Amino acid sequence: MLYNIVGLNLLYKVYLSRTGVSGCSGMLRRSGLSLGQYFLRRKNRAGFSWYFSKTKMSRLVQARRLEGIDKNVWLEFVKLAATYPSVNLGQGFPDFPPPDFVKEAFMKAIGGGNIMLHQYTRAFGHPALVTILARFFGKLLGQELDPLTNVLVTVGAYEALFCCFQALVDEGDEVIIIEPFFDCYEPMVKMAGGTSVFVQLRPKAAETGKLMSSGDWQLDPAELASRFTERTKAIVLNSPNNPLGKVFTREEMEFIADLCVKHDVLCFSDEVYEWLVYDGKEHIRIASLPGMWDRTITIGSAGKTFSTTGWKVGWTLGPDHLLKHLRTVHQNSVYHCPTAAQEALAQAFQREFDSYGKPDSYFVQLSQELQQKRDWLVRSLVAGGMKPIVPEGTYFLMADFSEFKSEVPDVPDSDEPYDSRFIKWMIINKGLVAIPVSAFYSTPHKRNFDHLIRFCFAKEEATLKAAEDILQQWSLEKTGQ
Repeated sequence: MLYNIVGLNLLYKVYLSRTGVSGCSGMLRRSGLSLGQYFLRRKNRAGFSWYFSKTKMSRLVQARRLEGIDKNVWLEFVKLAATYPSVNLGQGFPDFPPPDFVKEAFMKAIGGGNIMLHQYTRAFGHPALVTILARFFGKLLGQELDPLTNVLVTVGAYEALFCCFQALVDEGDEVIIIEPFFDCYEPMVKMAGGTSVFVQLRPKAAETGKLMSSGDWQLDPAELASRFTERTKAIVLNSPNNPLGKVFTREEMEFIADLCVKHDVLCFSDEVYEWLVYDGKEHIRIASLPGMWDRTITIGSAGKTFSTTGWKVGWTLGPDHLLKHLRTVHQNSVYHCPTAAQEALAQAFQREFDSYGKPDSYFVQLSQELQQKRDWLVRSLVAGGMKPIVPEGTYFLMADFSEFKSEVPDVPDSDEPYDSRFIKWMIINKGLVAIPVSAFYSTPHKRNFDHLIRFCFAKEEATLKAAEDILQQWSLEKTGQ
């Protein structure tokens, strides 16, 4: 308040000296206006304009590394979903609660007698959480993990990715990204000063009479190998893949691993959907393959693991000679993650450690439940006239909506991909939210895949039933019934 008063008084003196206005104080008292209101209402504001023209910055304010990355698909479509009454199968979060044991652990953490759980904990991870993460994943990776040097807790997997790029990618470095890719990879590479190099998963025709599977999308080995050069610093691997739902096979993983070893390249392995694998498929951790532990950072997420996306707790696992650089970024940016949430997740992981692979394991039950939801949404989309690509993992699926293109005429000269305009129309006119698949591709390739949209099926039954009803009614309208 004091700053505002001093600023207005200074502005007042400058205005009087430049315009020769006198008797202003009396006019203010008679009008009952504040000084700021008086200036804004005067017709002759030459002095006022002069003042601001002299103080307005003319130089470029934003850093060059932010150019071209200001748009965000999530901000745009989340706003649309909130504006219009709709069934939201767009943004990737469950609309059902976490398991009871997770909620109870959190309530105990914030409501128990340990007052220190409301204060700062260890900057690189709450001791209880990093200890159980080291035990749990050490067993899966075949490594003896040191909780203090091989585990870093982050504010969600987003921060984990950010730390990877900021700590290990430098100007002139190239980073290989497999398309389709989670949309933050490319801008994070750019902010670090690196260059993204893309290689596509390409679909092959499905068997006659069968729906296409995410497993039908594969890398061309020669094309992938050609992307590795002396400038390649890292490859980003996302399995299970968002948005496609592809689970990379052991053979595919071994081929990628061999290239990383041959070219001395790092691997940022985004494994946030590691427990969401269906139809008997196996999630392969690339850090467990020969020669890969020393060059891999594995990224996980409590949000995807325990259906707690709002808690924003993630982690990285890897060798100390890599993680020490991530710790430097973390300590100079975020520094610390919420203590109570970390304590609750430590208890949740301990429970899963004790019941790992057993029928009462939440990880086992969650994948079974989500496979049923996946199958429900697949049936609904097929009945509604779309062609879903059946995912082997994650809680997303992509669907071909080409049969509905007559609903929204294409605009050939538009800068906006067709799938984006179609979804906006679908939200407003049909009340159904999805995400455009073009958002998961680099600019040169967006229009090759703008006949596909992404749906999230991690939703309660009432939500999936509402979506089914919309699709059914839409199909009836389309056929004129």
